[in-house]
Amino acid sequence: MMTHGDVWVGIDRLAAKNNYSASGLAKRAGLDPTTFNKSKRATKQGKARWPSTESIAKILEATNTTMAEFVALMDGSDGTVVPPVSRQLRSVPLDRAQGGQVFDASGFPQGDAWEDVDFPGLEDGHAFALELTEDVSPAWRRGDLLVVSPSSSTRRGDRIVLADRKGTLHLGCLSRRTAQRVVVDRPDGQEVNFAIDEVAWIARIVWASQ
Repeated sequence: MMTHGDVWVGIDRLAAKNNYSASGLAKRAGLDPTTFNKSKRATKQGKARWPSTESIAKILEATNTTMAEFVALMDGSDGTVVPPVSRQLRSVPLDRAQGGQVFDASGFPQGDAWEDVDFPGLEDGHAFALELTEDVSPAWRRGDLLVVSPSSSTRRGDRIVLADRKGTLHLGCLSRRTAQRVVVDRPDGQEVNFAIDEVAWIARIVWASQ
């Protein structure tokens, strides 16, 4: 079955095969350069956005690619070696992120404090990275990178970042969440309770360098 991710992987591979970026491929096909931007592949609420059939038809025509060849690119069965799909991921040191100035009310990056880093294979257009500026024993060390998805749902046992209403970021695992409170297990083993009105946002840690 064709998935949302398969289609976008096919577009990225088609661009790489023809020595274009995703925006370069869009321009080559006469489309708006932002048509295939990572930020347009999901809504701010995390709902998947699909490319239009018209835009796919145009990039196939522009690259002289058949639909069968495009489908083969989606699943990698064409045997063509293309560079790994990579995207620019916004990153900020954790100490600079404390205080809330680099996030909006929903936990999405904002402002000019961010730097871009290359991160291959990630299709979440809203994900960002936090660089640890001190050890978070015993789970992580200074310099580790935490990739965080503010648009992903969270459930018990997930590694998370929780922002309180003062803008302070807390790392840990989601232990419990009720209508009245959120309980987080910190990396040092301590359990921390937050009243629900103390919580600004919660985002899931989807990857961490070790």
